[in-house]
Amino acid sequence: MADNRSRAKKSPEIDFTMGKMPPQVQELEEAVLGALLLEREAYDSVSEILKADVFYREAHQHIYQAIVNLFGREQPVDMLTVTEELRHLGKLEEVGGAFVISQLTSRVASAAHIEYHARIIYQKYLQREMIRLASGLQTKAYDDTVDVDDLLEEAESSFYSLSKGSMKKEAVQINSVINDAIERIKMASKRTDGLSGNPSGYTDLDRMTSGWQPSDLIIIAARPAMGKTAFVLSMTRQMALDLNQPIAVFSLEMSNLQLVNRLIVSETELPAEKIKNGNLTQSEWEQLDHKIQRLIDAPIYVDDTPGLSIFELRAKCRRLMNQHKLKLIIIDYLQLMSASGMNPGSREQEVSMISRSLKGLAKELDVPIIALSQLNRGVESRAGAEGKRPQLSDLRESGAIEQDADMVCFIHRPEYYKITEDEQGNSLIGIAEIIIAKHRNGATGDVRLRFRQELARFEDYHSNSFEDFAAPITLGSRMNNESAIAPIANAGEVVKQPGNDLPFRAGFESDVPF
Repeated sequence: MADNRSRAKKSPEIDFTMGKMPPQVQELEEAVLGALLLEREAYDSVSEILKADVFYREAHQHIYQAIVNLFGREQPVDMLTVTEELRHLGKLEEVGGAFVISQLTSRVASAAHIEYHARIIYQKYLQREMIRLASGLQTKAYDDTVDVDDLLEEAESSFYSLSKGSMKKEAVQINSVINDAIERIKMASKRTDGLSGNPSGYTDLDRMTSGWQPSDLIIIAARPAMGKTAFVLSMTRQMALDLNQPIAVFSLEMSNLQLVNRLIVSETELPAEKIKNGNLTQSEWEQLDHKIQRLIDAPIYVDDTPGLSIFELRAKCRRLMNQHKLKLIIIDYLQLMSASGMNPGSREQEVSMISRSLKGLAKELDVPIIALSQLNRGVESRAGAEGKRPQLSDLRESGAIEQDADMVCFIHRPEYYKITEDEQGNSLIGIAEIIIAKHRNGATGDVRLRFRQELARFEDYHSNSFEDFAAPITLGSRMNNESAIAPIANAGEVVKQPGNDLPFRAGFESDVPF
């Protein structure tokens, strides 16, 4: 009796911590393995459901892995070949020898119910994993040295990963997909703006892209000081305030306060320096109080978690989507994210994992994701006006960004490189170009915008004054571009405004505490 108890305690299949046997169905495991030995077609029914570690008994894990190996090499699967494969792997004695393999086929008459049995086995595996995760979290919860916020993030990401692994999408007959496509076409036909996606607020850009499309990963890349953050904050304000569309902004570089203050400066049109030191006149205080009201209730959700991991982002986005039905997710910026838990071998592989995960998240939530990205210094080393234009090869740290993205856009301001005229002699002062270098589902090309340096703001190219883009959106009119905001270029550098000898600061990231 004592010997039996001693052997039982050494078994990895019995959990004595709670005095209970872990959830398991060994009879069904044997039935599934037996069916796989009987009928070759049976493997097609369970290959997307079962993996070796799903089985409870270690012997069954080895047998299933041997079957997987044989199918991978397109070799016959039967008692003899599986026995030989186990012998080759050095696992035959561990599973109980050839006799155990021969007994499996007696557990089942056919593979008729193998998929149903496989799903039960997988459910028991999920139960065991939940017990394992909960037990580990319980142990850490008793440890006072463990940060509670870190533990909560670990719990959420662990259980999310488990639930994500349990969601398998089946192939569907094309008629249901066609019905969905027709519904989207009908919805697009009812829109008065002629777009099929979410408007950016820039007329020419929307005309080329038809708006940001659901499930697309859009990369907006530029060298520092070109205005990446300003550009996306412009869209955020346009969509949230004028179109009432919920937007999530994940800022890994700037704090929530900095982002909000940028929005306040743009909305109120008060000087950045006055917002910084609070030196406002009575009329300016009234202007602030009046204009800030629109921002207070705006459906803009900001998160400034530094070093955000892709697992944390996924969990946060899923919660926000469930609560607020997001229309756009913005990440500033991609290279500041981490792929903790994925064990990347290098920084390039880590960025590849992040971009691939962002594309998967966009598809899962069916929402466009805009990720800002840095460019490498190759742009600076090239000479000439054309040499300063960004190229796809300039994307920093990983070519996978280009591969995973549905659209890659560059922001280019020739004036920054002291290029003030084009080849035809036209002035390039105050001109910004949005270069659509990759567009998986549409055209590529350049879109011109105006960059008002005194406001550090992007506007539609054909806007002649602030009133032009402050007007409401109507069919056939220019898009509302009041939202083009946020201080950017040459942050903190003293420059001169064209046609004016008075110096001013082209950006205020070093002047204002936001």
